[in-house]
Amino acid sequence: MLKSMTGFGQKTGNISGKRVIIEIRSLNSRNLDANLRLSSKFRNLEPEIRVLLGNKIERGKIDLYMTIENETDFSEYKVNRDLARHYLAELKLLGSEIDLKLTPDLLPSLLRLPDVVTQSVSEISEDDKQIIIEMTGAALDNVDAFRAREGAVLAKDFEQRINAIIGLLQEIEPYEEKRIEDIRQRLRSDLAQIEQRVQIDNNRFEQEIIYYLEKIDFTEEKLRLGKHCKDFLRTMAEETSQGRKLGFISQEIGREINTLGSKAYNSDIQRIVVEMKNELEKIKEQLLNIL
Repeated sequence: MLKSMTGFGQKTGNISGKRVIIEIRSLNSRNLDANLRLSSKFRNLEPEIRVLLGNKIERGKIDLYMTIENETDFSEYKVNRDLARHYLAELKLLGSEIDLKLTPDLLPSLLRLPDVVTQSVSEISEDDKQIIIEMTGAALDNVDAFRAREGAVLAKDFEQRINAIIGLLQEIEPYEEKRIEDIRQRLRSDLAQIEQRVQIDNNRFEQEIIYYLEKIDFTEEKLRLGKHCKDFLRTMAEETSQGRKLGFISQEIGREINTLGSKAYNSDIQRIVVEMKNELEKIKEQLLNIL
């Protein structure tokens, strides 16, 4: 069963009477790359959440957002009055030195100076921690379900394109006999141009033609291409998503198609090879998004 690396999941819950929303988005990536934006109140849960992501997501670029309504109710703000007075005294001294009067709107600027206002976050209970972990797990389950749905759509597209390649492979057969005859005629035509100047051993010539035709025979390539296509379909049907393995198989399919093209010596077969390459390129593009 294929799974896409693109997914979205959301879970909403309540903690201490406040609405909490966890959203998770995933995109394709070679490895697991997680970006967590947790509330400061729950930041100590990051290691545990990362383990959960690794177990359920495997790989992909993950963005996790936590939103808490009225989050400031969890926090306590305190003004460091001694430090504020110190800043104010320094500002008054500076103002007198440069002949600048301090205005009443100085207070907001004063409160923004370093460490004048400090924030403390109330401790969270073990029950609240467990709720967040369970909510994260549920959001990840939704991401996984989304990925499975996307994977099913891609699987149908892959199946159609692989079957198209198999069908194109069968279309080559009617042109093979003509291909051989065209090669023979071309060689004989080339030979006729020099036959008046040199003596030709027809037996040896036939042997050379047979040797040449054996070199450009692509029976093995056709067999391997058919086998790789069947391997691709079989791998897609496996219980776990095998994006990397399918990528390797697609490389082998491409190798056989390229060899067919290099040995074709026939315009109709070349046209079929181009159509095969077109189908394979579309498969490779989508494989980048398969888990």
